Amino acid sequence: MPTAVAVTSPELVLPSPDRHTPPAAILQSAEPGERGGGLDRTLAEIHTLVEQHGHLLVVHPAAAPPALVHRLHAARAALETDRLALVGVDLPPLGTALLALQLRQLSICDFSPGVLASAARLLAHYLHAGAILGSVARLDQVPVGLKAHAKSWLPGSQFAVLARPEPQLVRLTGDQDPGLKAPGFPTRLVVAEGGLPAERVTGALARAWRVREVTPTKLPAASADWWGTPKLTEFAAAIPDISVLYQLVSSVRREECHWCGLELIGDRCAFCAAPLPPPGERGRRALPATRPAPGRLRGREPAPALARSAPAQAQAPAPAGRALPAARDPRLAPALDTGAAPPAAPQAPAGPTGGPATGVHALRPAQREAPADWGPHRPYEDPHQPPPPSRSRNPRP
Repeated sequence: MPTAVAVTSPELVLPSPDRHTPPAAILQSAEPGERGGGLDRTLAEIHTLVEQHGHLLVVHPAAAPPALVHRLHAARAALETDRLALVGVDLPPLGTALLALQLRQLSICDFSPGVLASAARLLAHYLHAGAILGSVARLDQVPVGLKAHAKSWLPGSQFAVLARPEPQLVRLTGDQDPGLKAPGFPTRLVVAEGGLPAERVTGALARAWRVREVTPTKLPAASADWWGTPKLTEFAAAIPDISVLYQLVSSVRREECHWCGLELIGDRCAFCAAPLPPPGERGRRALPATRPAPGRLRGREPAPALARSAPAQAQAPAPAGRALPAARDPRLAPALDTGAAPPAAPQAPAGPTGGPATGVHALRPAQREAPADWGPHRPYEDPHQPPPPSRSRNPRP
C-alpha cells in the first residue's frame, strides 16, 4: 500500500497524468464553511487514512489560516502517532498543487515514507511558480520597488512576476517574451487563467522556457489573496517525467533519523521534525541507554574535588643584599622556612553520630593538638595552677 498524500482543499488537486498515479485524499474537515466538522472530524479522517495506508503526508500551504494549521497539529498530538507528516509548502497555490502531484507520482516508487516526505523540500527547488498580474500594489510575497509600485496604478499596466525559486518582477510592454529566468531543463507548464488572458503565458513564455506540455486548469480561490489582486494568470512549471524525479531523489544521500528511526534526505525529518545531528555525532541515539547518576547532568563531567589543604602562599622575595634574620626561638623556625609543608586545614568537628557536626554541635570549638615543641604546658590544663619549676641550671631571680 503506497503512502497516502492528502491536501487541505480540492483546489490543490490536479488531474493525474497517467492511470498509475494514485488520487489525492482531501481532508473535508479542513475546508472553510459548513463542510468543516472541527477537530473531531479531522481526527476521524486522519485516523482512517493512517490505518489504511500506514503513513500519511498532509500537504498544506504555509500561508494557510492559522486555525487550520493548529487543528492539524492538535490532531497529530491527540492521535499520538508518528506516522503523520505535516508538510508546509511555501509556494503559490498552483505551485503547491503541482508539488502534491509530484509526491503522488513518487508514492508508487520504492521510497520509504521518510524519504518521500523529505523530498518535498528538494522538489520545491526545481519548481518555477509565477503569475501575470494587473497590479503589484498589494503584492507582499515578492519585493516590489517604488517605481514598479507607482506604475501599477496606471491603467492597462501588467507585470510578470516569478515567485519561486528566485523572486523576479518585470513590467510588460507589448507582446514580447516577459524575460523571466527560464529553468535549465524541459518542463510541464500548468496555467490557471483568472481575470487576465493566458495567451502571453501559453505563447511567448512557453516557447522561451522550452515547455513540452501546457495543461490548463482552474484558478484556486486562494490565488487572489496570495498575489494581492484578482486580475491575474497563474502558472507553474515542473519536471514532468517520473523517471527523472526518481533519479533526482535517489541521488541524494540518505540518513537515519536519530529520534524516530525513519530514513530521510536533507537536514530534518518530516515526521518528527528532529534535525539531523552534526557529522561527528551521527549514529548516536538522542537519549542515553541508562539513566544518568543522581546529581549529574547529561553531557557534563563531574566537578573536580576541592583540595583539603590550602595552597602554599607565595612569599615576596627578599631585597638584594639582605638575608632573612635567624630565628631567635626555635619554635618559630618552621614559620620562616619557605620549603616547609603548609599547615593542614582545620577539620570540621564531629557530631554525636560520628558524621559531620550540624546545628548546635557545629558551634563547638574544634579540638587541636599542640605541637610537641610548645613546652610542658598543654592547651587545656588548668591555668590557675602555678607552672612547674624551670629545669635550667641558672634560674633567673
